[in-house]
Amino acid sequence: MAYDQNLADRVLERLLSQPGLEEKAMFGGVSFMVQGNFACGVVKDDLCVRVGKDAYDDALASPDARPMDFTGKPMTGWVFVSPSGIADDETLHTWVDRGLSYALSLPPK
Repeated sequence: MAYDQNLADRVLERLLSQPGLEEKAMFGGVSFMVQGNFACGVVKDDLCVRVGKDAYDDALASPDARPMDFTGKPMTGWVFVSPSGIADDETLHTWVDRGLSYALSLPPK
């Protein structure tokens, strides 16, 4: 399945300075792992962000976010952000940083 390579490059640019950064094929797109934990990824032209259960409702309050339902069943703690919500670098960085913060809050794998 194809994914937005330009978006993936923008995400990677934001995360390059992170120790333990790993890029993996996942969910039919590309995922960015930090210290073995998923932070965010790109599926088609959406950004996928792991925000965790505690921040899930707050993330869904954004008009550009929706539950991640890759398998047809929503995954609590994970959201898709539509292209309109990540069009500029400032908003993209806000979402990427949310995923990064959650990944760093977990024990390294």
